[in-house]
Amino acid sequence: MPEFFASCPKGLSEVLEKEIRDLGIENTKLTQLGVFFESNWKECYRVNLSSRIASRILKPIKDFFAYHQDELYQQVSKIDFSKHFDVTKKIKVECSLHDSILHDQRFVAMKVKDAIADHFREHTGGVRPDVDTKDPDVRIHVRGIKNEFSIALDTSGESLFKRGYRMESGLAPLKENLAAGLLKLSSWDQQSPLIDPFCGSGTFLIEAALMALKIPPGSFRKRFGFQNLKNYDPEVWNMVVSEEIAKEKDSLDFKLYGFDLDSQVLKKAKANAENAGVLQYLQFQRKDIAELESPVSLGTVVTNPPYGARLGEEDLLHDTYKDFSHSLKTHFKGWNAWVLSGNKEFSKDFHLKNSRKFFVFNGAIECRFLSYAIK
Repeated sequence: MPEFFASCPKGLSEVLEKEIRDLGIENTKLTQLGVFFESNWKECYRVNLSSRIASRILKPIKDFFAYHQDELYQQVSKIDFSKHFDVTKKIKVECSLHDSILHDQRFVAMKVKDAIADHFREHTGGVRPDVDTKDPDVRIHVRGIKNEFSIALDTSGESLFKRGYRMESGLAPLKENLAAGLLKLSSWDQQSPLIDPFCGSGTFLIEAALMALKIPPGSFRKRFGFQNLKNYDPEVWNMVVSEEIAKEKDSLDFKLYGFDLDSQVLKKAKANAENAGVLQYLQFQRKDIAELESPVSLGTVVTNPPYGARLGEEDLLHDTYKDFSHSLKTHFKGWNAWVLSGNKEFSKDFHLKNSRKFFVFNGAIECRFLSYAIK
């Protein structure tokens, strides 16, 4: 049975593995950067469509050792790419290297591209695939750790966090799959109100609504990478889509609430929610964090406050965190609050003791996802 690899933001591998298992795939292997799983191609389609946490679903096709550029070229030349995709497809080679003797990523990507092109030229009477770095049909991933290399086909195409509903975002947007993974880490039960006091472009709330409604996050996308591979079966794909859409709920009997001080970013949040088809379940309001009050008697707070490293406002944020803490302790007693913190200095302004802590990465920023039981 084929083996696939689902990559994800660092810190979310365990919840990704649970998600894949909940989709009915039993044979999985956890790593720091994602999850290997064995399945047929139908289930690969399903994971692409329904995973809220994965970044990409890769199909490994060869692992090998290479100690110099000629050996890299020779090993890649042995792969019969023509059985995976047609020479008319536009390709892009993406590369990541870690402690590799071949340390130049652009050079390695170029050598792999040349090997693929030469392979096709040799087997198609001189025809080679075109390269398109902006909108390729097929993406080939090269990963090198020391002298061990892995070549994989990208079955997703564009990264899965790009759902397709977000037309506008704030200055420091949270990626959709990171937001979904954090919601999975939190104590939110998908059946009760959720509040984001620093909602920005609304990613937490939109992902929460899609999750509660069981709407496949990939249903907004126009295409996936596997649709350009030779073994793509549109009938099987349509079957998967029908099966997943049949699981959707018709409505929610609770609301999700977003607050932000920036009225312009709230307009963007509403536009994103409307694009996702969930605006009717969300309520947005312009509100200073010092004036925040709970709109319902009990629920869960999940939020990503600004932490300076992205917005250049470090001197202004200490009071923001103190006001946030005061609002929680005054108006949210009995609630659980989950806060993504990218700066531990600001977390000290909370004057609250966290009950749980997860280490995750928001892009290149190491963060702590902290749980507070408000008493």
